[in-house]
Amino acid sequence: MLPRILIAAVAMLLAAGTASAEELKPLFDGKSLDGWVQHGGKAKYRVENGEIVGTSVPNTQNSFLCTAKEYGDFVLELEFKVHPELNSGVQIRSQVFAEEREIDVEGKKKKIPADRVHGYQVEIDPSERSYSGAIYDEARRGRFLADLADNEAARKAFKQGEWNKFRIECRGNTIKTWINDVPAVSLVDDATAKGVIALQVHGVGKREDPLDVRWRNIKLAELE
Repeated sequence: MLPRILIAAVAMLLAAGTASAEELKPLFDGKSLDGWVQHGGKAKYRVENGEIVGTSVPNTQNSFLCTAKEYGDFVLELEFKVHPELNSGVQIRSQVFAEEREIDVEGKKKKIPADRVHGYQVEIDPSERSYSGAIYDEARRGRFLADLADNEAARKAFKQGEWNKFRIECRGNTIKTWINDVPAVSLVDDATAKGVIALQVHGVGKREDPLDVRWRNIKLAELE
């Protein structure tokens, strides 16, 4: 009888430890942009009804609202709603330099302009392709590192014109994503182990009518 009690007690402790390790805490206070800083383009960011709203402006490059702090291993959950004609994304473990810098990309040297956010991006894609949850390498390798071409369930999970939910896990060299609780991608890559989290408003060229993307309930748990 005693061993069973001990086993049960150990199981409860392990469960409690797991819950504690993934205790999600607000990354956005719902009232202000304290703890966030904009880099890149000149899209407009504001707080409205407990949401961060990013609005496109013409003739500017991709814009990013970045955390002031860098994060390595973590679980990130958030909700987003995007205009059907606006591309967006969530940067993770990304970098931004105050001055132009040369970095190594797959054995080749590449110049990164000052203030250009670059690195892993969890795609927000309301187009017919429906790659929301895929991982793109923004301004670095410039291609998808893990797409949804063979994941029909994840492509269909995106809800056009409604709130959608991301879960993003970064553990060591593995990044996993979910879209509305449906597994999207699992990527093994070690380009960067730590960096900022950022909310992207993609450039829209000369288009003058403003397009919005909204984020809310942004919560994060740092992992040991």
